[in-house]
Amino acid sequence: MTVHFNNLKIPIALTIAGSDSGGGAGIQADLKTFAFHQVHGTSALTCITAQNTMGVTRVDALPVEAVMAQLGAVMDDMGVQGVKTGMLLNQSIIKGVAQQISILKLYPLVVDPVMVSRTGDRLIDDEAIAALYRELIPQATLVTPNRYEAQLLSGITIETLADMETAAQRIQTCGVKAVLVKGGAMKGDLKGTDILWDGEERLTLRTSIVDTPNTHGTGCTLSAAIAANLALGYNLNQSVQQGKEYVTQALRHSLNIGKGQGPVGHFYPLKNLNAM
Repeated sequence: MTVHFNNLKIPIALTIAGSDSGGGAGIQADLKTFAFHQVHGTSALTCITAQNTMGVTRVDALPVEAVMAQLGAVMDDMGVQGVKTGMLLNQSIIKGVAQQISILKLYPLVVDPVMVSRTGDRLIDDEAIAALYRELIPQATLVTPNRYEAQLLSGITIETLADMETAAQRIQTCGVKAVLVKGGAMKGDLKGTDILWDGEERLTLRTSIVDTPNTHGTGCTLSAAIAANLALGYNLNQSVQQGKEYVTQALRHSLNIGKGQGPVGHFYPLKNLNAM
């Protein structure tokens, strides 16, 4: 089902992720990204963080039953044309979400495997990582690991473009339809270069590097943009390329707010209009 607004059919997308009280990542970033793409955004919260531009000071998981109830409420009434997952936090939530995705047929599905930050810090434990790999990722249309997440999922060290491709191929063998290994944490000329592998063809995606310290929420934003484009009916390659271009533009208009790492500028067209 789609939302009707002035006789226009509006696609619906769903994000299953955590809340960022600072508004730069998580559910907040996803819903802003959906709105930019003129897709109605729905959500299922998995955890609540006390967070700002300087970091995270507290994380509280929601009960698995609460997460499942949110998914059921959305699907009972509206249905969705695109889905993404972000921070699922623990093994119980991951298993519950994976089960509901299968039962409710929540596809196409983009899995942002929030396991390791862009600086290499582990965010979830080994049991949660195993549940992601065995139960959720195999159901995905696309999984979008950063360099460090791709290393964990593939079991290899990633230093070169060939390493990125090998990692994508290894991850794809778990059953996921396609893998996007992101190069934001790569060094030198490879920084910002992504590899998309669908089991048959490798697509190398490059964009100009944006020199800004305000990059909070890039991973969430990219996966949400891809899910939004899939909901709009674009194929996977188009959705990935358009999603990457959106993130690049949002980085060019990133927000210098707070005392730490600011977020990308999700609403950059409106920002430009206000400057005129």
